Amino acid sequence: MNTITKILFFATIGTFFTTVSCVTDTSNSTGWNYNDPDNGGFENVDYWEQETGPGLVLIQGGTFSMGRKEQDVLFEWNNFPRRVTVPSFYLDQFEVRNIDYREYLYWLQRVFIDYPEVYSAALPDTLVWRKKLGYNTPYVDYYFRHPAYKSYPVVGVNWLQANDYCAWRTDRVNEMIMVREGLLYMDPSSQSGEENFNTEAYLSGQYEGMVRDQLEDLSPNADYRKVRMEDGIILPKYRLPTEAEWEFAAYALIGNMMAEERIFSQKIYPWNGHYIRVDDRSGFDADDVGRIRANAVRGKGDYMGVAGALNDANAPTAPVNFYWPNAYGLYAMAGNVNEWVMDVYRKGSYEDMDEFRPFRGNVFQTQVRDEEGLIAEKDSLGKIQYRDVTDWESFDRRNYNTADNINYEDGDYESSTEFRSDDASKDNTNSTRMYYQGDKNKQGTKKDQATDKVDRYRGRDDQQSLVNNRSRVFKGGGWRDRAYWLSPGNRRFWPEEMSRDDLGFRCAMDRVGGPVSME
Repeated sequence: MNTITKILFFATIGTFFTTVSCVTDTSNSTGWNYNDPDNGGFENVDYWEQETGPGLVLIQGGTFSMGRKEQDVLFEWNNFPRRVTVPSFYLDQFEVRNIDYREYLYWLQRVFIDYPEVYSAALPDTLVWRKKLGYNTPYVDYYFRHPAYKSYPVVGVNWLQANDYCAWRTDRVNEMIMVREGLLYMDPSSQSGEENFNTEAYLSGQYEGMVRDQLEDLSPNADYRKVRMEDGIILPKYRLPTEAEWEFAAYALIGNMMAEERIFSQKIYPWNGHYIRVDDRSGFDADDVGRIRANAVRGKGDYMGVAGALNDANAPTAPVNFYWPNAYGLYAMAGNVNEWVMDVYRKGSYEDMDEFRPFRGNVFQTQVRDEEGLIAEKDSLGKIQYRDVTDWESFDRRNYNTADNINYEDGDYESSTEFRSDDASKDNTNSTRMYYQGDKNKQGTKKDQATDKVDRYRGRDDQQSLVNNRSRVFKGGGWRDRAYWLSPGNRRFWPEEMSRDDLGFRCAMDRVGGPVSME
């Protein structure tokens, strides 16, 4: 490199580093200083990395072949392999346990003491254990409440209740972060009814609870302010994973990666190999060879092995950390209990889905606003109110033109029976919601909900197939299933308002920013 080239090179590098260092101090667009009250006080916070929420594991995203890896023995043709991309996200390391769900119920009972129906609507259905020709009464009586089962996965929770739990967990985690940062007082006794901490209510300025300190406001018009989304303190919402996210995380192909983006083998299960037993090529201790890797049914009538030499050793469920994790460190992604995901079931979803973040189930909503355009007052449970966007609000868009896109390209009005009208979808989004999902005063009584549920599932007020907008996907196989269902690509569905004794869930969270942790 000659002298002139060197001078130009280092001058360019110097200019680059000067520009980068000034990004946090001065706007590249206007030249005005950031974080300077004399320049108006626009803030540019020093943000490094998303905090990992309690219980979560970062799932580094990527592309994979989503769909069937096992032969289609049922000939359902509902999961053709297709290449898709799932960006990074977070997923619970373990299935939600009985003790986790009991903590949720305790909070509901304590905070909504004047609204006992909120608590009762969230209770798991312990009667799912009953069998006409089996004695499961001990599980009805003890499985959810007895401390012997506190680390076992919660069951009897339907899809709607699982979503409510995710919403509750979001607020409790963000509340604890605010307490930790000195922005709220820890005073549970002051939070009752609508005065409980709700993340969206706080961000919209409608939470006036135990605020301790506020942040310095650099605007010349104020001295202090509350936390904003732009501060990076509030975590994204806990939610159910999409089907694609769940399947991607279960396969954990990161453990099969070689150099140059090569996946050297696909998987049938969350582990390598074609067996559900530990074999001598797995790198496990010799004592583990022959043990079953997941809680499932080995054969007719064999749920746990032979006395004195138990194999999977658990009937019915197992503690959530009983078996080995996959390459992401996730436990029980096969067997133990099936798990709810967000998606509405359609047989042809694998043919219709987007290649990036595939998902079926979008119903686009917006916050309810008053006549002045301000966010409407929170409801009687302390939650911000939402409504579906109208067709008028969407008519000139190119990415969507209506709120409810569940039936898009599979069950649209043109291919539906006449009953699948706006009234039917309205029934789906309002009358069957759990109490915690909206204003108590806008829902029917619990008896009304039960009657409505019975009428619909007995076909009195509508006639439809089992595959409808209330059919949700579940994945993973459970303690009642044969090995076939342990393959993450296999999929089944269940009505969102019904529960089972082999169906639980775990929570996910969006990853904001880059796909790889900088920690």
